[in-house]
Amino acid sequence: MEYFSALLPPVVMAVFFIGLVVTIIKSQGGPNKAKEDAAVDAAIARAESVQQAPRPEGV
Repeated sequence: MEYFSALLPPVVMAVFFIGLVVTIIKSQGGPNKAKEDAAVDAAIARAESVQQAPRPEGV
């Protein structure tokens, strides 16, 4: 019984981790890919515009 209680937490975590990886892989691409790409492009454009904004004098 000690073996079972010692092995249960790692086995449960491994099953959940494998499920998470499979879900991430399956969600790549597909109909949402264009929307995700547009969101990333918008975030990059915002970050670049903030970096290029002129700083006021004295700062």
